[in-house]
Formats: sequence, C-alpha cells, structure tokens
Amino acid sequence: MRIDFVSDVTCPWCAIGFTALEKALERLGSEVPVELHLQPFQLNPGMPPEGTDVVSYMARKYGRTPEQVAERQAFIRDRGAEVGFAFGPRTRTWNTFDAHRLLHWAGIEGRQVELKRALLAAYHTRGENPGDHHVLLRLAGEAGLDVERARAVLESGEFEAEVREQERRFRALGIDSVPSVIVDGRHLIQGGQPVEVLENALREIAAGRADS
Repeated sequence: MRIDFVSDVTCPWCAIGFTALEKALERLGSEVPVELHLQPFQLNPGMPPEGTDVVSYMARKYGRTPEQVAERQAFIRDRGAEVGFAFGPRTRTWNTFDAHRLLHWAGIEGRQVELKRALLAAYHTRGENPGDHHVLLRLAGEAGLDVERARAVLESGEFEAEVREQERRFRALGIDSVPSVIVDGRHLIQGGQPVEVLENALREIAAGRADS
C-alpha cells in the first residue's frame, strides 16, 4: 500500500495528522505493508523569510480576533495531546520552502520520516523557525543525515524544481487543504483525523485490495 502524506511543516493539523498516521501504522504492523511518502504543500508560499506574527496572520487570513486565535490554539493543544503530540507556544509562522527541499533530499537518503518528526517538534513544540538554515542543519543531524551534504542542498537551491513540481502535481489533483492522506493514488483522507479513524480506513482499503 502506497501512502502519500501531503502536508506543510507549520500546519498544526498536519502535526496531529502525521502523529496519528504513525500510530495507526504501528497498530497495523506487518498486517498491511506500507510505503510512506511525505509530499510538500506550502500554505503560504509567498511568506517572507522573516515570517510574520501568528495573531496578525490569522486576523488577515481568517478574520480571527486574538481571543479566537488563543481559543483555537488551546483546542489544537488538546487534540495534539490526544494523539501524543505536544504543542508549545507558536508566535510566528514562517516560509517552509527550504524545509520541503530538505525533506525531499531526506527521502532520497531514507531519513524522511525522521526529519519530518524533527521539523514538527522544532516548530510546533519549541517555536523554532523551520526556514532558518542553522535550525535545519541541526535537525538534519538529529535525523541522522549528513550535515555537510544538507548544507550543500540548502546553499545551492538543489531540489527546488522537484519540490515545486510535486506541489503543482498535488494541487492539480485537487488537493487544496492539508493534511491529505492519499492511499494508492485513489483514496483520499483529509484533516487531522483520530488514530482510530485512520486505522479503520486503512484496514478497509487493504481489505478492498485483497478482494479485488
């Protein structure tokens, strides 16, 4: 079973969805062999390198007041706790394109999941900038990647075309919100679903494949 997990690094529901997906896959174990691919999606491709204040950003994009932003973040913290993901203070949102380039390379190196976990914890738990090259290099090391090769990727603009092409491809398929879980290129599960929902959906899809 091939699973494409389409997400952005600064998307809180993506952190919830990815954590839930990993737990669902743990429950399935060897019963359903899975090939997991993490795909790029930028919620804010025009975000400047210096980022922007979260409250101001949410006010502009969704018309939310500071009180509504605080309520929403509290709700997200609770949902994260349900799947075992810890949200900390997130006061700014950032451009994530370089993080996606590094994730693309990490996929080639077989360390994509490890880097994804590190990126989600860095931003959502510790409030770090996932566009900062110093942060990205540290996380690459934590994920077991070659730091000097990671530096070369970041400084050269390598994999820029590949990431943009993947983003275009999934938007062309109708993906306009994340997280989106695409199974075998045919089945779509959207949103930060609970572990049980993902587990049951994957079991049903696997059963359907076996019967076909």
